[in-house]
Amino acid sequence: MAAPIFTVANQLTLLRMALTPVLVVLVVSKQPVWAFVVFVVAGITDLLDGYIARHGHQRTKLGAMLDPVADKLMLGASFVCLTWTADLYLHIPLWLTVITLSRDAIIVASVAVVNLTMGHRIFAPSLLGKMCTASQVITAGLVLFLNCLSEAPRAVHYVFVATAALTVASALHYVYSASTRAPEVAS
Repeated sequence: MAAPIFTVANQLTLLRMALTPVLVVLVVSKQPVWAFVVFVVAGITDLLDGYIARHGHQRTKLGAMLDPVADKLMLGASFVCLTWTADLYLHIPLWLTVITLSRDAIIVASVAVVNLTMGHRIFAPSLLGKMCTASQVITAGLVLFLNCLSEAPRAVHYVFVATAALTVASALHYVYSASTRAPEVAS
C-alpha cells in the first residue's frame, strides 16, 4: 500500500498556500492588523508542518516539493503587495522586491539548466539560503507589523539592506552549488 499523500503536514502546507491570497486581499484592502494575523498564522503552519513531518514520520516527496513552493508563494506575494499597494504607511522598496524575485528566478533557471545538462541533482537548503529566507520573513513581517502601528522608522532601511545582501549572497551560493555538485547516482 502506498504511503499517504495528504498527511497532516502536507495539509498544513496547503493551508499556508491557501492563506496567501487572503493575505494579499487584506493588504490591498488596507486591513494591516488582519494581514499581520494571517501572516503569523501562515508562519505557524510552516513551523508545524516541518515539525510534524520530521517527528511524526510524515515526510513525503509531495511535502518536500510543496513546502518551498508554499514559502516562496507567501513571501513573493507579500513582497509584491507590500511594494505596490498604494497608501500603506510603510512599503518594501521596489529594489528589494526585484532582488528577491530575481533570486528565485535565477535559482529555478540555474537548477533547471544544471539538471538538464549535467544530470539530476538534489539541492538541499543551505545555511545561507535558510538565513536568506528568515531575513525575508522578518522583513515582510516587520513591514506588516509597522503598518499596523502606522510607523515607518528610518532604521528599517538597515533591515532592507541586510535582507538584500543575504538574498544576493544566497543566489550566488546556489548558482555556484548547482554548477559544482556531482550528479546523483541512482540507487
